[in-house]
Amino acid sequence: MGKKQNFVFLMDPLSTVKMEKDTTFIFMLESYQRGHHVYFLPEGGIFQKNGRLFFSVTEVKPQQVAKKPFIERRHMTLPENKVDVVFIRTDPPFDQEYLLNTWFLDLLPKRIPVINSPSGIRTVNEKLWATQFTSIVPRTFVGRGKNDLLNFLKKEQSVVIKPLNGYGGQGIRPLHNKDSKTVAVLQKATRDWSKDIILQQLLPEAQYGDKRILLLNGDPLGAIQRIHAKGQFLNNLFAGGKPFPTKITQRDRDIIKILKPHLRSLGLYFVGIDIIGDYLTEVNVTSPTCLQEMNQLYGVKLEKKVIDFVETLIKCRN
Repeated sequence: MGKKQNFVFLMDPLSTVKMEKDTTFIFMLESYQRGHHVYFLPEGGIFQKNGRLFFSVTEVKPQQVAKKPFIERRHMTLPENKVDVVFIRTDPPFDQEYLLNTWFLDLLPKRIPVINSPSGIRTVNEKLWATQFTSIVPRTFVGRGKNDLLNFLKKEQSVVIKPLNGYGGQGIRPLHNKDSKTVAVLQKATRDWSKDIILQQLLPEAQYGDKRILLLNGDPLGAIQRIHAKGQFLNNLFAGGKPFPTKITQRDRDIIKILKPHLRSLGLYFVGIDIIGDYLTEVNVTSPTCLQEMNQLYGVKLEKKVIDFVETLIKCRN
């Protein structure tokens, strides 16, 4: 861009970053290599004074050294007028802390893009939001009523249980009507019928894993097939799944075409969608991953396209 910009990354502690896998890290590295100032913003690091936001940050130098991916340079407070873009990259669950951060960031001047939009993140529950598009999602039930859950299970015979606010595959498991402890499993998942859960048709294609497609401003950026370990159910890479090359099919593009206008209107610029067979199962908007795995499988550097887009967004807003 010529001018150095201040890139702020709201994220989990630096000590949790796995250099060779972390999508946030590769965004930070690319930003730094372009000459931008890169800042780590921890949860709890935003405060407001007399109507202006301030950020308690640490300026960092990202480096491809597995045991020390960051050199911490200086701790400082950045006022909002010194910020050019904020990336929200904290992992779910979407809890009170996450919600508070989105409320704070809503108060930023409109010239400062937030990736992804705070209001967009609040709008899109990663498992529930997609269920409105009934032509592209598996048959789904959301609720907590014992009889309703059992009736849906009886009709489908085999389902996947999902918590509404889980992440990384937590709490996701298959359930079959013939299982001996179906009532006990559902009772535990709903915390004695007091919490809503999702039951979704178990698709036959689930045996081949799922496809993660990353979208940039509603357009496909890349894709991988995530396949669970032998004897396991979860495809998530953090749960033991492995990435394999795949192609974006015409059905995938049809699904993306339906989602695109909604994602754009919500300011959801960097999104990960999960597809099994012909059906969309999740829309990930909080801190989508798998970019580094795509880079490694295809010999590309997709982060360049993302930072290109962000630089253009900054320029347009100014």
